[in-house]
Amino acid sequence: VQLQASGGGSVQPGGSLRLSCAASGSTFSIDLMGWYRQTPGEQRELVAHVNRGGITTYLDAVKGRFTISRDNAKNTVYLQMNNLKPDDTHVYYCYARNMMAGRTYWGQGTQVTVSS
Repeated sequence: VQLQASGGGSVQPGGSLRLSCAASGSTFSIDLMGWYRQTPGEQRELVAHVNRGGITTYLDAVKGRFTISRDNAKNTVYLQMNNLKPDDTHVYYCYARNMMAGRTYWGQGTQVTVSS
């Protein structure tokens, strides 16, 4: 499985960004798709993920501001980020997981910077 992430960039506080991540390869094996984020020197933290059935999980800090969605036909996951805050400044990594095989796949990181 290969993951290609896009989106990200720099916005002012209160702004919005949308991240996208398209999977290719053995996509039939993917159960979960989502996003982690990380700042150098800190642990990577789960932002949100969604399973094939559309069940979502969110980091408490982003609930009500971020929305994750998934298009199974396009093997793509989206992260709509609204009301962004400076604390949301991180590198965001797309991931996909095959639960049965216990395998996790990672996309390249995309920088999100929230600053006035």
